[in-house]
Amino acid sequence: MQNDETGAPSTSTSSVSSEPEATPARKRPKPGERRVQILQALAAMLEQPGAERVTTAALAARLSVSEAALYRHFASKAQMFEGLIDFIEQSVFTLVNQITERSEPGQEQAARVVAMLVQFAEKNPGMTRVMVGDALVYENERLQNRMNQFFDKIEATLRQALRGAATAEGSTTPTVDAQVRASALTAFVAGRLQRFARSGFRRAPSEHLDAAIALML
Repeated sequence: MQNDETGAPSTSTSSVSSEPEATPARKRPKPGERRVQILQALAAMLEQPGAERVTTAALAARLSVSEAALYRHFASKAQMFEGLIDFIEQSVFTLVNQITERSEPGQEQAARVVAMLVQFAEKNPGMTRVMVGDALVYENERLQNRMNQFFDKIEATLRQALRGAATAEGSTTPTVDAQVRASALTAFVAGRLQRFARSGFRRAPSEHLDAAIALML
């Protein structure tokens, strides 16, 4: 098929091949690509109301593969959830580092960390079910322990941010005051995420967020 002077394809039949076009070969996923597809499918299934427990059979059906195909990439379903937790940790703590590098320790820094965490959960409903533990109830205990450690790290970050603020306010016990506020903020975030997940993702965790943070700080 040739172009005419205007650049548009010519409709001359003399240049059209009469041979049937070959069916394009189906591309095999690149190394690691299938793992990502599996994790994306798992996260998407967790976004569905009432999908706290996802079976490997249902996951395989969603991907139109066999369960054996899943286990070629993950030794167990627990490893799949570990992949989601890895994503949560890497995403959130990369953002935490950016916040702490760009702002001085204090109430504003703590508020930004809380807002970021809530917004991350709101944009990733399936991950929220993992973060609050609903998706991990029937899984290996080490998975819940990892999420507990995740929130411990968040609380430590908030405590560090707030210690200086307590000192500036003239507190005689800045470390204790920072610990109390950091604990309250962490519990607040966990509660908002729980409500978001258990409402079927209808109650946004960012609802009146600025006002709520201001009351606590």
